[in-house]
Amino acid sequence: MDFSVLLNNISIYAIPALFAITLHEVAHGWTARYFGDRTAEMLGRLSLNPLRHIDPVGTVAVPVLLLAVGAPLFGWAKAVPVATSALRNPRTAMILVALAGPAANILMALIWCAVLAAIVPIHGNTALNYWVGNMAQAGIWLNVILAVFNLLPIPPLDGGRVLAGLLPSRLSARLEKVEPAGLFIVIGLSVFGLFAWLFNPVYHVVQRVIHELLRSSA
Repeated sequence: MDFSVLLNNISIYAIPALFAITLHEVAHGWTARYFGDRTAEMLGRLSLNPLRHIDPVGTVAVPVLLLAVGAPLFGWAKAVPVATSALRNPRTAMILVALAGPAANILMALIWCAVLAAIVPIHGNTALNYWVGNMAQAGIWLNVILAVFNLLPIPPLDGGRVLAGLLPSRLSARLEKVEPAGLFIVIGLSVFGLFAWLFNPVYHVVQRVIHELLRSSA
């Protein structure tokens, strides 16, 4: 492990990653509050302070280890609690609460696209421009991947909650029973490369977008 490379990667990915997980979780909480559930608000989880959303293992240890070995970045934050029973029209509201997180990530990816487009033509501190440009690209990648990953229809991911809200009550209850094993299912499918059919097209699209931004702004 090259320690200098690790520190450089952390400096590039830390800010986009913290923004990505923080606004993802806060978006869930804000939407839940809109529909009547104040659980996240009472627990102080509507804060934009990343420290309130960091999971020591999923937000720090696992991503740093993956960066150190050069593996694809993966991680998670502390989930915002939602009391479904407190929501107005719980099934519809829960779908929108679940979709709010990925929607926030797509919005952030667009913001990072704007940052990249703005920084490329600026002449001045080359090292600073290079660093901010790399950070913007990391922000695009992280937010798009986080949005797509969370939309997988496997509980406890957001897509699983959306699917549970769309299914008839009996099937929804069966799907929710998968939740305790959901993370292990996702990890297992990832290890065996079974998500390649989904993420390879996403990779090519994001790569093309970044290439066009760099070319058109140069």
